[in-house]
Amino acid sequence: MRFGKNPRRTPDPEAGRTRDEVGPTVKGTTPTAMAPGVHPRPMWSLRPHTDRQAGDAVVSNFMLHWFPAKVSKASLDWNYSFWLGTVSAALLLLTILSGLPLLFLYVPSVERAYASIKDIEFAVTFGSWIRSVHRMSAHLMVAVVFLHLARVFLTGAYKNGIGQGQAREWNWVLGVVMLLLTLLLSFTGYLLPWDQLAYWAVTVGTNIASSIPFIGPGVRELLLGGRTIDQPTLIRFYVLHVIVLPGAVGVLFAYHMWRVRKDGGLARADRAGRLQAATPTSPVATKTYTLLGVARGTAPAVRTTSLEAPETTVNAVPDLTRRTAIVTLGTIAVLSILSVLMRSPLEEPANALVTPNPAKAPWYFLWLQEIVTDTTVHIGSFTINGAFIGGVILPGILVTLLLVWPWIDRSPAAAAGVWFPRSRRNQNIAFLVLTLLIIIFTLIGTFMRGPYWQFYWPWVTWPEIPTRL
Repeated sequence: MRFGKNPRRTPDPEAGRTRDEVGPTVKGTTPTAMAPGVHPRPMWSLRPHTDRQAGDAVVSNFMLHWFPAKVSKASLDWNYSFWLGTVSAALLLLTILSGLPLLFLYVPSVERAYASIKDIEFAVTFGSWIRSVHRMSAHLMVAVVFLHLARVFLTGAYKNGIGQGQAREWNWVLGVVMLLLTLLLSFTGYLLPWDQLAYWAVTVGTNIASSIPFIGPGVRELLLGGRTIDQPTLIRFYVLHVIVLPGAVGVLFAYHMWRVRKDGGLARADRAGRLQAATPTSPVATKTYTLLGVARGTAPAVRTTSLEAPETTVNAVPDLTRRTAIVTLGTIAVLSILSVLMRSPLEEPANALVTPNPAKAPWYFLWLQEIVTDTTVHIGSFTINGAFIGGVILPGILVTLLLVWPWIDRSPAAAAGVWFPRSRRNQNIAFLVLTLLIIIFTLIGTFMRGPYWQFYWPWVTWPEIPTRL
């Protein structure tokens, strides 16, 4: 599409090729000449020609505006953050995009929920694949968000550096809260298929909540909307899953990203700036230096220092945006392929009168179910309530420690942004031991707990147990 006459083309003395001397013209306006060697400012610049264009691309573009103009080279290393935060954001995006068509096809009714899921699975075009993408992205998001939080802890990235006004400890608190919301987001979606797997998994999960002294039964009744899992429960979980929890995660994620910008980027950037000595640089030859408007010109005595030396930083466009696109597209591709190979399960319709043996919680709560079993002790007629100890006390202590740990950690600020520094060895070992125990308990609950929650080695065949009515 052309506006006005064709622009005149003259040889470019610097590039040795033709270029547009003037831009598009509109009736009633005069063309504006461009200086030789100056490229037109792009609206969507993936390959800026100058630092000025790289900065303009960030400022003038809506999608790129949340990126800084300059980023530290150290923070872009693949082996530092493994880009787990970007992977988490990509999984959240996939969960939302794949959930939109399901939102129009699913019917939140105990009479029609299972049938609508079955239609999505077997009648809707690409319905099975969309449901697999949605389910797998939700499950992977739980794992990746935890790995991202583990990376931040192991590198001490919640500690403040040399920047002014940093509050990385509060960003860590936001991360812990978002992990809990991610667990709830996946848990509330677990019930929606309204099959046996979903029904009894939610039954086990809410029974753990009911073990809280004094308020436990009330908490369970608040979650279920009654004393049993029925229509009020499905509606509550549906509203939480599609409105409340996604909205909360979206708001916290936006604030989390803003907080990262406010704190000067990743902790690795602070470390790079601390190690980079303040080197003197010569003044710009074309710049005028004045003192109260009296002295003019440049002088050899004028010197400046900067921790953001050109050799330690790069333009966000295209270096940061290119890596972000690679990680996002790679996540989408891997998840799409996995969703083709692995279909989402759909068991028989939910039946409160038929109890599966064993009844298990969702995989990310199986470690709690295993701890509940291990902490339930019978001494004569007296029973120690393992649901309260393993399902409430121990997780509450762990979450509280995670929330307050940035204020407890006394390691030096120089240890921030470093994998396994010697000054943080003890706390990193303790964190890894707890993580390993959680993984072991999850594996035991998944593969080694059979009928009546008895322990079986993986190579032992489970006995045939008739279904309980």
